[in-house]
Amino acid sequence: MNIRTETKNDYEKVQNLLTQAFPGQEEAILVRRLREDKDFQRELSIVAEEDGIIKGHIMFSRSSLFDGVHNHHVAALGPLAVLPDYQRQGIGGKLIEEGKRRCLSHGYPLVFLFGHPAYYPRYEFVQARAYGIDITQFTVSDEVFMVAELQPGSLDHLHGEFRFHSAFEDLG
Repeated sequence: MNIRTETKNDYEKVQNLLTQAFPGQEEAILVRRLREDKDFQRELSIVAEEDGIIKGHIMFSRSSLFDGVHNHHVAALGPLAVLPDYQRQGIGGKLIEEGKRRCLSHGYPLVFLFGHPAYYPRYEFVQARAYGIDITQFTVSDEVFMVAELQPGSLDHLHGEFRFHSAFEDLG
């Protein structure tokens, strides 16, 4: 399995993967919007490829955490997709771990997501509101609004309101 940065040649295969992994077009639209943004960080769009097949894809985007005075740059994970025939084989976990490593190398102290409460805690994601972090951009339960610390101690001093990249708005 080759975990690597997505290239423009992968776009069509990734779009196909997203439409197979998720009902509707929201994730495919989101990925397209994020790629078109001037702040898009290509190395934070990652694929898992084997035998010429893109089996998985993950994307991270720049987001913000406002503490009342400063806007801190943080990362957001989403979407994560694995072709249905290759799910439950560890591909998603490999993409998450590589993505977290890359986000840390870009200086992001935290990474946020909306995700399944039984899946993401195994990758060190915890409920964000338990650490004094809220979100008003979307209505979401505590169980699915999660954060992972990339720089040790970040959750001790970074608090406030999290905001996803504007590409996440008005989907569906």
